[in-house]
Amino acid sequence: MNIGIDIGGTNIGAGLLDEDLNIIYRIEIPTNKDRGYDFVKSQIISIIEDMISKASKLNHKIDSIGIGLPGIVDIEGNNVIYNANLNWNNVPLGKNLRDRFDIPINIENDATIAGIAESALGVMKGYSNSVFITLGTGVGGGIIINHKVYTGSHGLGSEIGHMIVGENFYDCNCGNNGCLETFISSTAVRRYVINEIEHGFINTSIFKNVNSIEEIDTKLIFECAELGDELSNKAVNRMAKYLAIGIANIINIIDPDIIAIGGGVAKAGDFFLNRVKDLLPRYILFKELDFGEIKLAKLGNDAGIIGAAMLKEYK
Repeated sequence: MNIGIDIGGTNIGAGLLDEDLNIIYRIEIPTNKDRGYDFVKSQIISIIEDMISKASKLNHKIDSIGIGLPGIVDIEGNNVIYNANLNWNNVPLGKNLRDRFDIPINIENDATIAGIAESALGVMKGYSNSVFITLGTGVGGGIIINHKVYTGSHGLGSEIGHMIVGENFYDCNCGNNGCLETFISSTAVRRYVINEIEHGFINTSIFKNVNSIEEIDTKLIFECAELGDELSNKAVNRMAKYLAIGIANIINIIDPDIIAIGGGVAKAGDFFLNRVKDLLPRYILFKELDFGEIKLAKLGNDAGIIGAAMLKEYK
């Protein structure tokens, strides 16, 4: 059996998975990030001990522990170098857990973890080379080559959201201008619409649903776009264009079998995905050749636990 742990800024989810990747036991607790690293670490240790006890009662042992979290982990998996959600900088989570448990432990970025889950059980299953892109408040990515996670020689790869794709009206949180996530994240779409309104775009039905700019969110923008709102469609089309550019760059460099789109924004479904697919061929270098499929991810909230539990197999 394997343990998968998904550490978020609000909650920690964990599951005990059998050999068929069924979650047979599940825990979810508040992260309590405001209480600091040592407290969060103690909660993770308690979860692992509980999972080990549960497996023992079922006459099974734990083969591996996988952990996914937002942020950057060193290539050995000893230290979480940076995690903005938890305010962690260079914390030795991997080392601390390995000192405590004589079980293989691996830690990885949560977008890569979700990509593993889609590769193992989801829409990318059966493909050797695949890329997962998650669209939320930011943009994350997971790259799988020959059924193994690829993060580069120094563990810094798969930062798809920070691919530079053009000049933008605001800078990315990383300090650069033109990062893909400043064009295609939910944050980016909302900022674009608000910027257009502040610069005089008044032909919109958005204000039939809200009383102020502050109440506008990406879900509303997509709903208004489906109803034909001009500004909302302008924003969605811009987002689709830049996602198509990002996907074309990935295809031109990696040429994967499939690219899966997940995250909150992807819930718009075919309404959005079809726009991306229509635009994609104009940005691909070899237009006369076949290229990888573009599909929506399907595992949803369980991806973090499933992917974490499978991490050892993909290392």
